[in-house]
Amino acid sequence: MRVVIADDEVLLREGLERLLTEAGFEVVGKVGTAEELRRQVELGRPDVAIIDIKMPPTHTDEGLVAANEIREAHPEVGVLVLSHYLESRYAMGLIEQHPGGVGYLLKERVSDLAVLTDAIGRLREGESVVDPTIVARLVNRTRPASRIDELTGREREVLALMAEGRSNRGICERLFLSPKTVEAHVKHIFMKLGIDESADDHRRVLAVVAFLRS
Repeated sequence: MRVVIADDEVLLREGLERLLTEAGFEVVGKVGTAEELRRQVELGRPDVAIIDIKMPPTHTDEGLVAANEIREAHPEVGVLVLSHYLESRYAMGLIEQHPGGVGYLLKERVSDLAVLTDAIGRLREGESVVDPTIVARLVNRTRPASRIDELTGREREVLALMAEGRSNRGICERLFLSPKTVEAHVKHIFMKLGIDESADDHRRVLAVVAFLRS
């Protein structure tokens, strides 16, 4: 799988390249600015772009803007946004605008190679990935009534793990449930959220978007 890394921290770029190369990925570009990132995506045609939110020249949201532009111009390219900061609004805005193929992780997660490679693989398959810390914040926040309230406590746990990008097998291992039980919970979540089966939509992604919007 082909990957581009965009971050103005040289050590992080080099570290990510080494980790991903050892894991079997092909790093086709390493850049330090959003403008270089756009060029690299055009030239290298990566499967996934790993992007820091805050990049030169203003170090505000250049990376996030570039991530949105890449998804609009190249919807086949997955985007994994990294940040030092716990900003749930960034994750919510990105995934609401581009359901599927986008993810948001805190930079502290990238040292866990299994988490990083799993996230990249899921983005390549059109799923979404949200950092567990952000998911926990969203679960605990005060919010208006919604269809999410119709879910049981266990179903909310399953949906939160889906938002983290976990597969049914991963949910089984985390919650110590059988595959059939998890499948039943996922089915009930789709039904209660009014998400019908469709060839054009990824139902897990739509469920995560509903969770974020709630």
